[in-house]
Amino acid sequence: MLHPDHRAEFDSLAPGRTTEAGPSRRTALQAALGVGYAAAAGAVAAQTAIKTTAEGLTTGEITVEVNGFKVPAYRAAPAGKSNLPVVLVVQEIFGVHEHIADVVRRFAKAGYLAIAPELYARQGDPSQYNEMAKLMSEVVSKVPDAQVLADLDGVVKWAGANGGNTSKVAITGFCWGGRITWLYAAQGPVKAAVAWYGRLVGASTPLTPNNPIDLASKMNAPVLGLYGSADQGIPQDTIDKMKAALASGNAAAKASQFVVYEGAPHGFHADYRASYRKDAAENGFQRTLDWFKANGVA
Repeated sequence: MLHPDHRAEFDSLAPGRTTEAGPSRRTALQAALGVGYAAAAGAVAAQTAIKTTAEGLTTGEITVEVNGFKVPAYRAAPAGKSNLPVVLVVQEIFGVHEHIADVVRRFAKAGYLAIAPELYARQGDPSQYNEMAKLMSEVVSKVPDAQVLADLDGVVKWAGANGGNTSKVAITGFCWGGRITWLYAAQGPVKAAVAWYGRLVGASTPLTPNNPIDLASKMNAPVLGLYGSADQGIPQDTIDKMKAALASGNAAAKASQFVVYEGAPHGFHADYRASYRKDAAENGFQRTLDWFKANGVA
């Protein structure tokens, strides 16, 4: 049964992909990192999928060792440059597939060392799942927040040793990664964050003990929340609750903002899916760059 916290992602997918497939865990993950699209995401809308070239960039797979485990990641940066601002790009629930890799290259074109770690690497390979519900139950639901946050800390450390300026770090993420963005902004060494349609409230579990609203009063960095008014999985009243919680918090919490795009569904930035809304996606990406610059990252 699909977890209700991810119903929005399920509803936003194009229909058609229902064939069952099991995971191959780490066997195919490195080969698939940043290549192709996750099978569980459904049919790809090739006519809208953006293709950002690697011209002028250093791109490819890296590994980041965290607590003895080598976390694979996709990174891109302007070729030959150092002391770069850093942006952590946090995946959708489908892992680091071609769309996320493309977003990484977009940030690199804007002058960042951008890194997207495969945050399910210990639990399985999301690229090997055709069925959304199985991906959720067999991989995503088994990923602890503590593991994810530690992996992101490891990526920041790697960035500092590989051309990044760790005094200028930002984070952004989509859906599953939007929630993680809020959590990391409350404790990570970042100066700015942009959360794209990340869940704000939900049940507390041993693996996911806190939700963004639980941490809203004590943000380390201001967050820009980008949401859609037609998102069936993130009710507008939860945004209102989050705004109220932020308003009673510290300076970074009070500086956080929301933009709600009228008529936009969940996944409106995902240019390879039917949920894509070009105007909202482009506006949101420009707002992201502006937010990072305004908060001292760029």
